[in-house]
Amino acid sequence: MGGRKVFRISGGDAKSFLQNLVTNDVEKLADGAVWASLLSPQGKYLADFFLVPAGSDILLDVSEVLAASLLQRLKMYKLRSDVEIVETDLVPALGTGEVPDGAVADPRHAALGWRAYDGRASDPIDQVALRVKHEVPETGIELIPNESYPLEMGFERLNGVDFRKGCYVGQEVTARMKHKTELRKGLRKVRIEGMVSSGTEILNGAGKKVGTLYSQFDGEGLAYLRFDRMDDQMTAGNVPVRA
Repeated sequence: MGGRKVFRISGGDAKSFLQNLVTNDVEKLADGAVWASLLSPQGKYLADFFLVPAGSDILLDVSEVLAASLLQRLKMYKLRSDVEIVETDLVPALGTGEVPDGAVADPRHAALGWRAYDGRASDPIDQVALRVKHEVPETGIELIPNESYPLEMGFERLNGVDFRKGCYVGQEVTARMKHKTELRKGLRKVRIEGMVSSGTEILNGAGKKVGTLYSQFDGEGLAYLRFDRMDDQMTAGNVPVRA
């Protein structure tokens, strides 16, 4: 995991402000942390982040790479809302196993453990191994701003989108992908017989591009694939790939 930035969102309109923007239901903060995304009006991924209850405020934990662009967009949407967004010096601590006092469970998958914002140290964890095993995309690797679609990247399975909440930016496209189409592309865990550079193209037996291989660990990898081109002759570089 790369560096993170944590913003504190406060004000009387903080919840409603976020509820109108993000893919998940902000009311779930009553039960703990929420993983959500901000989309473009065309339904494409712009940033994913954790929302964490902090008294009457909300912490927003986002990849450092996307922090500036996300903050700019949030301020654009803020208009005259009673909302204040302030950067903090908090550093998220991560751990696996039982959630300790003062921490919150990772809302994406129980195996991903917990996050804390109280200055404690992180446990030693191989994040890539965990992500590959449980098919969890990472900001800037599998999740590419202005390209990725949340449903293709597993956001529904990972509790990152709510279809019962009201409207949010990009909601129409996301709902249409859920209810009116069958996904033709998406993130899948694959078996690989070797290691290649992240971003290597995957070709099928006919030499057509099937997709791209990203994070890898111990003979497995995360690949973004076009399902109708998959076959049993796929390779990434000279490395065999099996879906």
